[in-house]
Amino acid sequence: MTTNRRIVIGTRGSRLALWQAEWVKAELQRLHPALTIDLNIIKTTGDKILDVPLAQIGGKGLFVKEIEEAMLRYEADIAVHSMKDVPTEFPDGLHLAVICRREDPHDAFIAPMKDGKPTVASFRDLPEGACVGTSSLRRACQLRSIRPDLKIAQLRGNLDSRFRKLDEGKFDAIILAVAGVKRLGMENRITEVLPADVSLPAIGQGAVGIESRIDDPEINALIAPLDHPATSLCVRAERSLLKRLEGGCQVPIAAHAEWTNGTLRLDGLVGSVSGDSIIRESATGSDAAPEALGIALANILLQRGAKRILDEVYSKGMN
Repeated sequence: MTTNRRIVIGTRGSRLALWQAEWVKAELQRLHPALTIDLNIIKTTGDKILDVPLAQIGGKGLFVKEIEEAMLRYEADIAVHSMKDVPTEFPDGLHLAVICRREDPHDAFIAPMKDGKPTVASFRDLPEGACVGTSSLRRACQLRSIRPDLKIAQLRGNLDSRFRKLDEGKFDAIILAVAGVKRLGMENRITEVLPADVSLPAIGQGAVGIESRIDDPEINALIAPLDHPATSLCVRAERSLLKRLEGGCQVPIAAHAEWTNGTLRLDGLVGSVSGDSIIRESATGSDAAPEALGIALANILLQRGAKRILDEVYSKGMN
């Protein structure tokens, strides 16, 4: 295989997306010093529409569709994505080739700063009726179930703009992914890392995926060393659960897997948008069949009441 070739990475233009693309670029150049690697920065529909909740305009595919179209036009060879933004189905000719080592998958509670210290010490210390910013139905559902008094307000935009809105006093706190905050060097702003029993993470959260063309064996071989087997097992189990549930972006769905000594443990959750009803279960299985574990847990959730929640949402024409 020759490695003195040029490859193009398709990416969104946000600071976090560029960090991820540059990280992949650096890793590939470390492995293959003769490679020439360029970035093709693509504005997706999700980047253009910032004043409407994602659940109302199509959800996950909004952040990848235009990049995938560029790959199919051979304007990019690979695409670098946040795994939590990647749909479970891919266009013909494309596949998820690599899942890189995961950063902390949890959610971060972030309070405003005053005199160098957060104004509240933790999520549970928020005053009654406080306004919390998040764009995620998954987060909102779980937080409402613990603190129904809170006002949950829509928060869209890149990380910089979200922090700016917090610091301008528009919110009493915001919830972001720990991974993104850490990758942009803003870890000092995290007030509290929310445990999974407070906010079960999004499917794939904290992991970076690389999408490529199936019929490009040279590219697939070049990027293969970036795959992290343990992360891949966990994320594949999580995504299998989502696929079995046929979950649209209008329903709060969460899942997080952990791998220990050959055993996968998967926690999953389906909730009502209001937070009044949450179905949460866990299952364990062999690392030889992560997708089977995801399907099995999804079936348990459906039997325990998730089907009723899903049916109610979709019967209202929200999907």
